[in-house]
Order: sequence, then structure tokens, then C-alpha cells
Amino acid sequence: MPRALPEIFVKPIIPCYLETIPMNSILVADDHAIIRYGVTLLLREILFDIEVQEAETFNQALLHLENKSYDLLILDINIPGGDNLQMINAIRVRQSSVKILVFTSYDEQLFALHYLQAGADGFLMKHASEQEIRNAIRTVLVDGKKYISHAVQQHLLNDFTAGKPIEMHPLLTLSDREAEVMQLMAKGISLADIAKTLNLQLSTVSTYKKRIFDKLRISNVVELVEQLRMYNVGFTTAVNLRNKEEAPAPPVASRA
Repeated sequence: MPRALPEIFVKPIIPCYLETIPMNSILVADDHAIIRYGVTLLLREILFDIEVQEAETFNQALLHLENKSYDLLILDINIPGGDNLQMINAIRVRQSSVKILVFTSYDEQLFALHYLQAGADGFLMKHASEQEIRNAIRTVLVDGKKYISHAVQQHLLNDFTAGKPIEMHPLLTLSDREAEVMQLMAKGISLADIAKTLNLQLSTVSTYKKRIFDKLRISNVVELVEQLRMYNVGFTTAVNLRNKEEAPAPPVASRA
């Protein structure tokens, strides 16, 4: 009777380091298809075994989070249905353990710390180099650490070693909620609509507006936009608003 082959010749050998790597499930939320496509390609180069889903609005992202568990969410905060710090809380309510890497065109020196304090795991600007994007993804997903760019780290370190308060930048004196209101005001959104978006009373939003103006020593939205431009904070809609407010009024047709 022939002898049975040893198990080593029958069962395929899988390297132990591959057996210990679980499949990572990742959600990419961005309203630009080219960004989602590029990020997905990069993810497949960085990670061994992943499943990637996409969302082009914040509501779509929330639906994904309600129906499936994810290891990492790469989130553009300037996405339809979002654009405020409450996005992070809405995500955490649905999945408390998902890693959140904010991937945005918003100025990191102004917004990074606000979003990390709100519960995000990393903050990265879209003009970052490919290597920096790789580092951010590995830091947040693989190492389980918080991520901010070297430039932000150096800025904070320089202020600290020079004996300056960390929040010397005037825009950084704003609280998280004030920063939210400022974002929306700079886009030309009315106070009434801001109140609806943030689920606040109109009087409360008006109070935040006054605090913002007092802290920045400004008196109107045009001056707010000028402050954002001075500190290179990118608000395209805000610039459009400024141009609109500065444009001369159309001539009134004379009566015959």
C-alpha cells in the first residue's frame, strides 16, 4: 500500500508574515473622480491586500460607514454635504475606531490642529508630494499614529523654541466652532444657512461672527477674505465673493 505524502507536500506553504496581514478596507471620500482614482492607485502600490470603496459626497460616505466596517477613511473635508468640524463627530458616531486621514486643499497651518483635536488621525494637503502621501497613510493606518506634515511640526517647534505662544497666527486664535463659522462665512454663506448647517440658533451664529471679527480686528466679510488671502488660506469662493463685492455696480439706464 503506497504511503501518503507528508502534509508539507500537499498543503501550500504561505509565508507567516502574509498570514498575519489582514485585508485593509479603505474608503476614499472626494468629489473629484481624478483624485479618487489617483489615491486608489497609490493605495494599491503601498498596501499588500486592500479593498477600496469610493464616495463623492459626505452623505454617501456616511452610508458606506453605516453598512460596512472600514480601517481607514481618506476624507476631503471640502466635499458636498460636509465642510465643517462636525464631520469628524458624525463619522465617529458610526465607526469609532476607523482611522481618519483628512486630505484637503485647506491650509494646514490653520486647520490641521483643529481637525486633529476634533478626532481626526491625520491632516494632509493635496499638493503634498507622493512620498509624503505614502508616509501619511503608513503613519495613520500601519503605525497607528497621528500625522501632520513636517512643515507644521517645524512651525510649532520654531514657536516653542523661540518662547512664543503656539497660537501666534491670528487665525489660530479662533476656537474650533469659530473656525467652522469662519469657513462658511468666507464662502459667502448667509448666517441663517450657517445656523442650519451647524444646527445652531441664528443668535448663536451672530455671536460667533462678532467674536471672529473682534479677534481678527475686522468689520466685514471683505476684510475677512483679505485676511485669508494675506495668510495664503485657500478659499476660492471667498475670493469670488470679494471680487463680487468690489465690482462696480452696473450703470443705470437713463430714461428717455
